[in-house]
Amino acid sequence: MNNGICVMVLFMLTMGVIAEDERALCKLLGSPVLPLLSKKGDITIGGANYCIFQLQTNIFNCKTLFYRISFREFQFAQTMMFAIEEINNSSSLLPNVSVGYKIFDSCGSTLPSTRAAMGLINGQEKTFEKTCTGQSTVHAIVGASKSSSTIVLSQIAGIFQIPVISHFSTCACLSNRKEHPSFFRTIPSDYYQSRALAQLVKYFGWTWVGAVRSDNDYGNNGMATFIEAATKEGICVEYSEAISGSSLYEQVERVVRVIKTGTAKVLVAFLDSDGMDILLEEALRQNLTGLQWVGSESWITAHHLATMKYSGILYGSIGFAIKKAKIAGLQDFLLQVHPSQDPQNHILKEFWEETFGCSFQSSLQETKQCSGSERLRDIKNPFTDVSELRISNNVYKAVYAVAHAMHSMLKCGENSGAVNASCTLKSILQPKEVVKHIQDVNFSLKSGEKVYFDERGDPAATYQLVNWQRNPAGDIVFVVVGSYDASLQSGKEFTMNGLNVTWRPVSVCSESCPSGFRQAMIKGKPICCFSCITCAAGEISNSTNTAKCSPCPLGYWSNEDHNKCVPKVLDGSNARSVVCFLLLPLAILLDFVLCSLTFIGRPTVWSCMLRHVAFGIAFALCISCILTKTITVVIAFKARTPGNRVPQCLASHQRMGVVGGTFLQVLVCVAWLAQAPPFPHKNTIYALERIILECNLGSSIGFWVVLGYIGLLAVLCLILAFLARKLPDNFNEAKFITFSMLIFSAVWVTFIPAYVSSPGKFTVAVEIFAILASSFGLLFCIFAPKCYILLLKPERNTKNHIMGRDLQKNN
Repeated sequence: MNNGICVMVLFMLTMGVIAEDERALCKLLGSPVLPLLSKKGDITIGGANYCIFQLQTNIFNCKTLFYRISFREFQFAQTMMFAIEEINNSSSLLPNVSVGYKIFDSCGSTLPSTRAAMGLINGQEKTFEKTCTGQSTVHAIVGASKSSSTIVLSQIAGIFQIPVISHFSTCACLSNRKEHPSFFRTIPSDYYQSRALAQLVKYFGWTWVGAVRSDNDYGNNGMATFIEAATKEGICVEYSEAISGSSLYEQVERVVRVIKTGTAKVLVAFLDSDGMDILLEEALRQNLTGLQWVGSESWITAHHLATMKYSGILYGSIGFAIKKAKIAGLQDFLLQVHPSQDPQNHILKEFWEETFGCSFQSSLQETKQCSGSERLRDIKNPFTDVSELRISNNVYKAVYAVAHAMHSMLKCGENSGAVNASCTLKSILQPKEVVKHIQDVNFSLKSGEKVYFDERGDPAATYQLVNWQRNPAGDIVFVVVGSYDASLQSGKEFTMNGLNVTWRPVSVCSESCPSGFRQAMIKGKPICCFSCITCAAGEISNSTNTAKCSPCPLGYWSNEDHNKCVPKVLDGSNARSVVCFLLLPLAILLDFVLCSLTFIGRPTVWSCMLRHVAFGIAFALCISCILTKTITVVIAFKARTPGNRVPQCLASHQRMGVVGGTFLQVLVCVAWLAQAPPFPHKNTIYALERIILECNLGSSIGFWVVLGYIGLLAVLCLILAFLARKLPDNFNEAKFITFSMLIFSAVWVTFIPAYVSSPGKFTVAVEIFAILASSFGLLFCIFAPKCYILLLKPERNTKNHIMGRDLQKNN
């Protein structure tokens, strides 16, 4: 058997690459591994893990359960062959040096990938020597399509320093130069794609998303990076589920059920093509609709998914894809594929049978016979479709990167003569030298696209943002609506060209908090789930979703909506109120003073009418207020006896009493002025030597009616005050009213004889004295006790003190 293979397997066992339970497969791995497609050349490029056949196998007996050809992967293999043919026909790149290839198919698990690596490194020849030649059969390897397979391939090839260039493996773990020293790729690392997806989700305001991933290196690493980046952007992941190509039905059913019952309206799917196929089949069965899908590059431009079958689920999907390119001549090369090119190659026959649904075996009755005259031009499938050359272009770039590295190693073009291929191949083409020259390549394709690698073996990270839309015919098309370029300044990597989507959902855990509110975290919930609480007094928030309210500066206060700081209202004595309440008692005092001042001076028509009218109305108003106050006191204390209640409309009765008592006096005065108003009069009777200017009453009846009405009010007030004399000592309002009315009555009782017996100007003096004496008597007896308590005994100005004695009696 091939000793080199078994030695390699044992070495990998110690490295942990192959599981312990697989030791028994060393003999199986030692069997010859034949390439699916091959061509000899001075330089050989290996192609591994193109997954041309997607197999379901039992890894313990290697029996194939079933397989089907992948048109997409077969196009990748044919693109590699096309690029090699171009290079062989080129006079400027590797002149006089032929390039061959060996393409192996072994995807799906670790062991088939290991077998492919062994086939590429050791070849299929058996050797019985104890030592290996040390020379690999290939000088570089292009592959693989899956990150898990590429990791195995890179670890094995890295031991021999054989360069591996992947066209479709995006796991960020492959950028680790310590573990993968000879690995390169022409597709950007998921380190950038995951962050680009996080920025995309943030751009649309989707802070509450679900996530599903492939349970392999590609999905697990990519999703972990996405969740890390999304968390920094303030995005929360409601759930994160994993599925694989070998997942049991119950597991896939549970994952779809979790997605369906979740509240997130956006689903980030970091799945490879196998996992996406499995998920969509179960999604169809459970009628999973109404979600916005955000996809990774592995499926976002997969034509076999953009069909009517899945349109109800995936319409409107958005995600990042590798830039689309055109490869001149590739379509004609693909359409020329025919089993007659290599009649002994079974893969060409199986491809033909799968494409046209026929069979070259005449014994099969259920299928039609393949004639060989069928034309690929009449078929539209992922193999013949070159409208979306994205990953195929990566294969194309990988082959040319190897060719340019070899061109540099062989120093082609430096000498005028042709290159001596055989001699050069023996002495120069060491694997580590190939790795070095691939690291240094920097060239442009015919399309103008530049190809180079950074220190980690990664290309420039650029993506196109693709959205699934319908064309006028109703078919799903991939429309480029934005881009991402990691080389640009931070914050400017992601740009949108415009998005025309008929439905763009809102996916949040909690609705936005408006201005004037702040977010309050809910215990046990992610940070995206919160409640909205009004900012405290003196604090504001003038934007939505504020985490913390801002205090207003000194001298400012929050408005009613708590979204703006306004100057504080000056708190203290209101100047207008102070002036108003200051003028009110002054006006009352002035009213009483005017009543007397109008009697002084030279009589005029207006002063004569004003002195008696002002006197009568002012005193009627004053006595009406005191009378109403007295009635209120009597009613209030009478209601304290059992069976009596204070009328509910007592306040309105007080106002009516004051207005009514004053209004009657106003009517009397108006009648007096209308019939016989006072007028200026020159009195020549009292003194012969002089003329006395005085006011004639006009109508003495009117004067005595005015005076009598005031007396009537005073008598009523005195009687009621006398009846209330036995009120509690603490409530002595009635006593003061009684004293004031006694003084008022005494003054005006003495006024009558004095007024009648006083002639001339002395009559005026008597009136002034009576007005002043009664006015100050009222002010002193009613207001002086109140001022005494307010200024000197403030502790007695309380309700408890006033009602204290009554409370003791009730106890």
